[in-house]
Amino acid sequence: MDAYEVLGPLGKGSFGSVSKIRRKEDGRVLVWKEICYGHMQEREKQLLVNEVNILQKLKHSNIVRYYDRIIDSASYKLYIIMEFCSGGDLSQLIKKCRNDRVYIEEEVIWRTLIQILSALQEIHNRKDGVILHRDIKPGNLFLDENRNIKLGDFGLAKILNINSLYAHTFVGTPYYMSPEQIQEYPYNEKSDVWSVGCLIYEMACLSPPFEATTQAILKSKIQAGRYNPLPPQYSENLTKIISMMINTDQSRRPNVDELLNTNFLAIRVKERKVQQYYSNLKQMEVDLKNREKLLIERERAVLVREQQIAQKEKEIMEKENYSQNRMNIQQQQQQQPQMMVKPVYSAEEERMRSSSENVPFQPYQMKRAYTTPLNFK
Repeated sequence: MDAYEVLGPLGKGSFGSVSKIRRKEDGRVLVWKEICYGHMQEREKQLLVNEVNILQKLKHSNIVRYYDRIIDSASYKLYIIMEFCSGGDLSQLIKKCRNDRVYIEEEVIWRTLIQILSALQEIHNRKDGVILHRDIKPGNLFLDENRNIKLGDFGLAKILNINSLYAHTFVGTPYYMSPEQIQEYPYNEKSDVWSVGCLIYEMACLSPPFEATTQAILKSKIQAGRYNPLPPQYSENLTKIISMMINTDQSRRPNVDELLNTNFLAIRVKERKVQQYYSNLKQMEVDLKNREKLLIERERAVLVREQQIAQKEKEIMEKENYSQNRMNIQQQQQQQPQMMVKPVYSAEEERMRSSSENVPFQPYQMKRAYTTPLNFK
């Protein structure tokens, strides 16, 4: 928890609130989903564990990236740390266009479709088990700073293994549910394709293909599979691809690979790969420049540090030399012999000194003098 700084709330996801955070070690802006699991039922806890397990496995440019998880046992909270998408989500884009009464450009819709299908191709074709998202809707498709699509919120996702090719649980958002889901029939990854078809239709028409005031009416509309045509400014190819995805017959509905191999998508996929290639080259160039800049800064820091160390060593050497010189001087003074200095006398002083040295010493004796008092009479 101490490794992150909370910047503010962003909204709510499945089972929890979402906040914008900053990682202190490098300043990277991320998000965490704060989930209180203390009062959860076992089924909800299992869905939560399921989301974390799925997120850990997925690494794709069109899937929201998972970074870490923190469990706070004292408060019964789990924090799932993920990539931050600064562009919001598709529901916000659709709402803005609807309020402004402007349609989304067809090229933007095609680009969005290819990126969603690319993300689904990753989760539907996994060797360790097919992953169904089961809740594809505009609010779960996020946009990064370059307006790239990121599929997120895997709270309702399910992994199908070899022994379980169909799911049976009734989950998802009703407006985007496939006929087999809403009738509680077995379903597979093609239910996600149906949801994508509904989403792409909504991007073109700014409203879902199936709307109703009650669940029963919505169910009957989805089963019938009838919806209003696209606005006239959109191409026939877009109409065809949507009709292929919103096909009530699951057996005739294409899977992701079949969609990507259609003529009007295959060309765009190739173009996207070329664009992605050059984009990767540019990103590599930026990364190399950033790395070079970082290395230069590190070299400068090392040089400054070396200079500081050299200056410190110089000061220490000077102190050591000064101390050694003082010790040498003291030792020399202690080892030098005491020299007797002979005084210099004049000739007369030398004669008197030598004569005095030859006379034996006689102590001086004081004699008492007796005087007669004077009489002046």
